Amino acid sequence: MSNDQAGFSNELQLVSFILGQEEYALDILLVQEIIRMLRITRVPRAPHYIEGVVNLRGNVIPVIDLHRRFGLSERVNSERTRIIVVKVQDITAGLVVDGVSEVLRLPQAAVEPVSSLVTAIDTDYIQGIGKKDNRLLIMLNINRVLGIEGLD
Repeated sequence: MSNDQAGFSNELQLVSFILGQEEYALDILLVQEIIRMLRITRVPRAPHYIEGVVNLRGNVIPVIDLHRRFGLSERVNSERTRIIVVKVQDITAGLVVDGVSEVLRLPQAAVEPVSSLVTAIDTDYIQGIGKKDNRLLIMLNINRVLGIEGLD
């Protein structure tokens, strides 16, 4: 294997997004699509962080408000607010974020384990902290965010 191939396999391709004052990232392989805010139908007795469901081309998917999930301040929708549709195994869900930044590559060596002192959100939801130029990216553990046990 050439050095180029070895380097490529040690890179993560991520979608970065804004939530509150911080920048987060998800593995691009988990992201099905990114859409503008849709009308969300509330579901009675759903967990507090489930904002409701949306009809996405005939498929009804749950929508998670990451502000509520992480105990952050109340979300204020804007022109930049998006729903990131993720798929993990056979579970599809939408994650409401304040804005999507970019798709980027990050060497695995640039990811460090998280310290509970680093972030305001529960570290159970965090896979690591990525360093890109002068930015820090909070890398989400999507299985924990979705409440999927035993898959992480």
